[in-house]
Amino acid sequence: MSNSSGSEKQSLGVAVLTVSDTRTEANDTSGQYLVDSLVQEGHRLADKQIVIDDIYLIRAVISQWIASDTVQAILVTGGTGFTGRDSTPEAVSVLFDKTVEGFGELFRHLSYDEIGTSTVQSRAIAGLANETVIFCMPGSTSACQTAWGKIIREQLDSTYRPCNFVGVLKTRAEQNNA
Repeated sequence: MSNSSGSEKQSLGVAVLTVSDTRTEANDTSGQYLVDSLVQEGHRLADKQIVIDDIYLIRAVISQWIASDTVQAILVTGGTGFTGRDSTPEAVSVLFDKTVEGFGELFRHLSYDEIGTSTVQSRAIAGLANETVIFCMPGSTSACQTAWGKIIREQLDSTYRPCNFVGVLKTRAEQNNA
């Protein structure tokens, strides 16, 4: 983790992926919450997609975003439980250069107050890949509200102290070419 230099808040390119066998753009309340929240904080929506819970489809989308010069952060909602085809952690964790162990730990700690011991069934994870931070959270809108509002928002804020992730993320191609 790093302190970002400068006091002006930086706008990041953020991609949102909803992992679900049943969600569509019409009923993807979790993905839409994340989009609305990141835009409200001054970030730019780089892309938004919905994929079925399939390890290789999840990896394909995230790998494309990791390789992009315009995506600094990826928010993944869904597929983190133990039921059915939940496979987001298996799909994403192999792409990490570094794991952010504290994200899952803190998320479960915070959600204990909301859902009690059911939080042990959350496999929320985060990591860095090619200087892109990736946060994977459960698919419920309330879980996304907890993750965004109590962890992610501040960690994507270049002015948040004592540290945030912005200083370790790749710079946007538009800034490099300016």
